[in-house]
Amino acid sequence: MNTAGWDVVGSITQMVHKWTPATLIGTGKVEEIGDIALECGAQFVIIDHQLSGVQTRNLEEIWKGIQVLDRAQIIIEIFSQRARSYEGKLQVELAQLLDQLPRQVGAWLGSLSRQGGGIGTRGLGETALELDRRQIRRRIDAIKRKLKDVQKTRGQHRSSREKKQIPSFALIGYTNSGKSTLMNKLTSAEVYAEDQLFATLDPTTRKIYLEEGTQSVITDTVGFINKLPHHLIEAFKATFEESASSDILLHVIDLSNPRMDKQVEVVNSLIDEFGWNDKPIVHVYNKVDVAPVQNRFKVKLHPRVFVSAHTGEGLEDLKALMADTLKTLTIEIELFIPLEKSHLVYELNRDATSLYKEESGLGIYCKAHIIPALAKKWQDYRVNGKKRGRKVLNVKESEE
Repeated sequence: MNTAGWDVVGSITQMVHKWTPATLIGTGKVEEIGDIALECGAQFVIIDHQLSGVQTRNLEEIWKGIQVLDRAQIIIEIFSQRARSYEGKLQVELAQLLDQLPRQVGAWLGSLSRQGGGIGTRGLGETALELDRRQIRRRIDAIKRKLKDVQKTRGQHRSSREKKQIPSFALIGYTNSGKSTLMNKLTSAEVYAEDQLFATLDPTTRKIYLEEGTQSVITDTVGFINKLPHHLIEAFKATFEESASSDILLHVIDLSNPRMDKQVEVVNSLIDEFGWNDKPIVHVYNKVDVAPVQNRFKVKLHPRVFVSAHTGEGLEDLKALMADTLKTLTIEIELFIPLEKSHLVYELNRDATSLYKEESGLGIYCKAHIIPALAKKWQDYRVNGKKRGRKVLNVKESEE
């Protein structure tokens, strides 16, 4: 709640074995919460669970003058405060509307729906409800069209990077694990970074240079959270695509957080849900400068590296591990570079690891390990596994 800018005046936890359909929680607990809220002068009661429209309406009727919000609504409220870009604001509005639509029935129950209604007729409230829902659906459709345009523009940027064969990394992790601070340290970017939940909503992509000058890009995007509402995932689908299109995921983990294992579990479950399991993952244990030393012995995931995005500790180790992970994606290629283009060998040495090189009067035969994205760049010089003598003959024939 502090993240949303509100002061918490009280907190209650209850283990519920069976939900109460009308109010989610039992009548005794409803009365207890109402008494505490009245005594503390609370304006809102936040339920850390999904509420239906009927349940919200019933609780607000019982707790007169107090607004009731559930987990999804408070997350969307935080998102709305963080949204800065045109796309971010559109996505937040879409999430709000997707969240609001199923609540409409509950909001209208007991209002005008029974007025003026005889057998076989519709009440005024029912008509008003249908109008409201149509308006919401029209607005949802309009926002989705606008987001498709934004998505198309970002897709063009991704296609441009793919044409240039630039390897890509994506920073993922639980919210407030330090992704944006790490991004700034690695790239000298100025991404907004604060010690708060969901400080980043808009994906940001920057260049990063690894060992031997290898150019890559790294993207920072929205953090994950436990029980992330599905309409939020739907609304931010275009944002998550940035991670989906990356070559390697950097899972940033807050080593200092006492709930570290649970947060890792949440992120891994979302990786499963999004279908990203086939991507290589580097586990980046962040905040070693403030984490208890014994926490290092609790980590189980590999490959891993310990860093502090705040102090810069371990960043060179991280960059080395990123470069090594890129090499695991490599394939072996054979090239024949004509003599008049022999200067390209120097460029090849930046893109690939040389395995073998042989010069002749016509050019240079090379064998190298290279990542698939960069291999496309050298497609015109690949020799497709034929014998070297035949390769040279083919080149000679084409030159004549």
